[in-house]
Amino acid sequence: MLIFISAIFSLLLSVDPVVIDLDDNWINKYGYYIQPREQDLSIEQVLTSSKFEVLEGENKNFGINNDVIWLKYSVRNQSDREEKFLLINNPSLDQIELYLVMGGEVIQTLKGGRLDDFNSRPIRSKSIIFKINLPINQDVEIFLKVNSVNKTIITSSLNNLEVIDRLINRENIIFGIFTGIIAGLFFYNLFLFLSVRDKIYLIYVIHTVLVWFAQSSILGYTVELIWPESDWLKLKAGVIFSSLVSVVGIWFLREFLSTKKFVPKLDKGFYFILFVYSFILFNAFFFSITLSYQVLLVTQSIVVLYVLLVAMFVLRSGYSPARYYLLAWSVFMIGIFLFVMSEMGIIPTSSLTAYIMPFGSALEVVLLSFALADKINILKKEKEIEQAEKLIALKENEELIREQNTLLEEKVRLRTDELEQALRNLQNTQSQLVNQEKMASLGQLTAGIAHEINNPINFVSSNITPLKRDIKDIMEVIDFYRESGEKEFKPETKKEAKKLEEDLELEYVLEEVDQLLKGMEDGAKRTVEIVKGLRLFSRVDEQDVKKVDLHDGINSTIILLNSSIPGKIRIIREFGELPMVECLAGKINQVFMNIINNAVHALSDHMEKIPDPVITIRTKSLGDYVKIEIEDNGPGMPEHVKQRIFEPFFTTKAVGKGTGLGLSIVYSIIENHKGTLEVLTEEGQGTTFIISLPVYQNAPKYD
Repeated sequence: MLIFISAIFSLLLSVDPVVIDLDDNWINKYGYYIQPREQDLSIEQVLTSSKFEVLEGENKNFGINNDVIWLKYSVRNQSDREEKFLLINNPSLDQIELYLVMGGEVIQTLKGGRLDDFNSRPIRSKSIIFKINLPINQDVEIFLKVNSVNKTIITSSLNNLEVIDRLINRENIIFGIFTGIIAGLFFYNLFLFLSVRDKIYLIYVIHTVLVWFAQSSILGYTVELIWPESDWLKLKAGVIFSSLVSVVGIWFLREFLSTKKFVPKLDKGFYFILFVYSFILFNAFFFSITLSYQVLLVTQSIVVLYVLLVAMFVLRSGYSPARYYLLAWSVFMIGIFLFVMSEMGIIPTSSLTAYIMPFGSALEVVLLSFALADKINILKKEKEIEQAEKLIALKENEELIREQNTLLEEKVRLRTDELEQALRNLQNTQSQLVNQEKMASLGQLTAGIAHEINNPINFVSSNITPLKRDIKDIMEVIDFYRESGEKEFKPETKKEAKKLEEDLELEYVLEEVDQLLKGMEDGAKRTVEIVKGLRLFSRVDEQDVKKVDLHDGINSTIILLNSSIPGKIRIIREFGELPMVECLAGKINQVFMNIINNAVHALSDHMEKIPDPVITIRTKSLGDYVKIEIEDNGPGMPEHVKQRIFEPFFTTKAVGKGTGLGLSIVYSIIENHKGTLEVLTEEGQGTTFIISLPVYQNAPKYD
């Protein structure tokens, strides 16, 4: 695109210089006269005027004002045709009157300018063209009366129709190429706007359209193509569209370079500039177009430098899209400076200065399009970086989620374990409550049985001694009768008495009675001990903490278990001196019962392997604590069994022979008594349960 525009620029430089020429005889000498504003001179007065100043080899800038300018050209037609065309290459001239004078007389009068009827022009062109009949080989003078606001530089060319057509066609081709570039950029960026919905593309599209209207108005093509009949637009379109394109250009600049972000102080200066452009537009619409045009030229010169300064500061801030913008604006700035200096007459007018504005505008919009594309690439890179960062963040989040899931799973596992433990505790508590209720019922039953047995056994026990005494008395009577009979009975009577004794087996009966009395006495004593043991074990009348003799509890437990203890198992008591211990006697007796019963079962199940099964019970005082050791020389326990013996429902016995609650209840009872329960065991080395109980304590609570 840049190479294409450069080629067009080269074509511009190759255009012939616009001067007055006749068949390649260049004439660059003319006179001018500035008519005083208070005068309205006729052509006759001008013909006699001697105030014309002669210029040779230079073009004068007549400025932007309301003065009337008279131009005088002296020419000779050395060709063989009278028909010639005078081309005024300044389409912004409002009104021009042409007078062809020969020999002091006006032989032809014509009118033209951008305010004339476009359809009446001899050649349909944006340029001002006069068709004149120039006598052959005659000295004639051409007078031009120029009445226009913008008459800075007036260049003319007098040629045949073929040359004029060639110049017009070349200008049209160049303008067509310019229009094609603008149209291509317009539709391309409009498509981008509709695709991405980014406001900056819409601003660029508006700017591109206004650039075309502004340059077309300056070059005069809007008169030819759009509004050939509107004098108001012919006069004011250049100023209006030049101002609007500057306003939208500033809007584009502020959005594209983010001036509020990077240069907030300089950004505020644009508000003043926009105010000036508002004044120019308002004045152009309703008041003096001359003043608006003058202010516009000065403002444009200042604005291009200010915008250049802003772009440089934004670039220094590290915003890379400012590079293309700075390049585009530099090209446009050069075009504006050359155009303004040409309009002011500071530099000579040429094809370069005539077309520098459309060329600079076209190059500007192309470079701005590159700037937008570069911004897209930057945004794409930023998007890729952002996506990469998001991907990294996503991976970090995934890792965090995995860690959180792991942590959550661990918490769930711990919570599950806690719930399972709580369930086990609940089950344990439930089983303990059930067992306690059973034990309470059993204790009540045992106490009831003991009470019921106690009365008759007491009766039996209390009557044995009188019975023995009575039988002794009877035996004394019998002995007396036997002794008296020997002395006093007849032989026949003695013989009958002897026979009766033998028939009754009196000696045996007397011996049996003695043995029966002795058995009854022993049985009664045994029954009394059992009843006492039952009462001590049940302790239904002792639901509060009381001081008890632990030895009584151990003995009563052994008595109750006596029937289930095989005769081969020996019970060894190694009792020390123990103080009275505060406890719940029934609960502690239950502990002794469960532990001793387990020892009996352990020994009974392995009787064939143990030659001398022994259960040893030791007690000793440790000051504020007492220690009870219950040791057996049974098979012992492996470590994994030892770790679980206090768990509820854990048992090593066969199905139906154990509930797995005994030792769990024992552990809870000791724990509630603020004591400790230890187990010392090795497989094949026996087992020892060591119970430690405080002598004094507050009553434990059983929920």
